Amino acid sequence: MEQKQMLGEVIYLKIAPAQPELAGKITGMLLEMDNQELIHLLETPDAMNGKVNEALAVLHEYAQKDEAAANA
Repeated sequence: MEQKQMLGEVIYLKIAPAQPELAGKITGMLLEMDNQELIHLLETPDAMNGKVNEALAVLHEYAQKDEAAANA
């Protein structure tokens, strides 16, 4: 649990410059992965960017559905 907290803090700091408003939400999504995978993301910038982009796509899709439901 403590390792997860530390990983979360480091991941947040990596994401925040590019996605300041969504960094917390994206970090939370990534923290559902196991610690070894998270360490891999921290060691491999391309893998981290890919996962961040996946999370952004999911959030964007969710926002669109939410907006469509609100307008229905």
